[in-house]
Amino acid sequence: MDIELFYKNILHSTDFISQKIPTGIPRVAIMMGTGLSSIVDEMQECLTIDYADIPHFPRSTVQSHKGKLVVGKLNGREVLVLAGRWHYYEGYSTKELTFPIRVLKQLGVENIIFTNVSGGVNGDYNAGDLVVIKDHINAIPDHPLRGANDDRLGPRFPDMLKTYDHSLRDKIKSAAAQLDIAIHEGVYYGLQGPSLETPAEYVMINKVGADLVGMSTVPEVIVAKHAGMNIAAVSIVSNVCFPPERITETTLEEVILVANQASDKLNKILGLLVSKII
Repeated sequence: MDIELFYKNILHSTDFISQKIPTGIPRVAIMMGTGLSSIVDEMQECLTIDYADIPHFPRSTVQSHKGKLVVGKLNGREVLVLAGRWHYYEGYSTKELTFPIRVLKQLGVENIIFTNVSGGVNGDYNAGDLVVIKDHINAIPDHPLRGANDDRLGPRFPDMLKTYDHSLRDKIKSAAAQLDIAIHEGVYYGLQGPSLETPAEYVMINKVGADLVGMSTVPEVIVAKHAGMNIAAVSIVSNVCFPPERITETTLEEVILVANQASDKLNKILGLLVSKII
């Protein structure tokens, strides 16, 4: 897409959302993954906008993604929640599926927390465990920054050394400790999906140093880093993928069930986290 048209679309979406939220945009945004949008039920004084109503926003087509932008109070603090995300396997380019991150930055969001569910390729992980992502390995075959760079949005070659903000990670671990919730810290391996990985692929992913594998998050993180946002991410282990003898066949329904069961722990951490950020 032409640079000027892309930028105009960002401004158009930004203006639409701004007019719907006259009280102002929160500094903190949370993007919720598969089966994890129940946090919206814990918010107060909410204003909700369907993704379908926002100009140029992609449509969320995956079961268990609400497809709504919600602004309200979580634990007494103003937050913006993207209840549902988009994936490369849905047919979007990574530039298209990360467009909402561009809009959040233009709106004035400074801190963004990503959540997802993922396969655990660390032999110490069990289904339902929470993991703070400290780094990622990108194996998705389309890069969201590919093509001409718009310097208004970020630098041509963003450095990825400190992508996952150390201070935010510490706050997440501190919140978990206060709540007596166990949490790991690990590396996320991003693949395109939608097929789950083979046993041989799980072994390979473990050997290259990853603890988790999933089909999202990495493109959005890259764009948020390009935009200069403070980034953190938390994953729920939905199924055990390593060692090979622990692997079982997995369905979307099973993934959603584990996500729902573990979401209460995640929601409590996020609620305490926003009070530590704001």
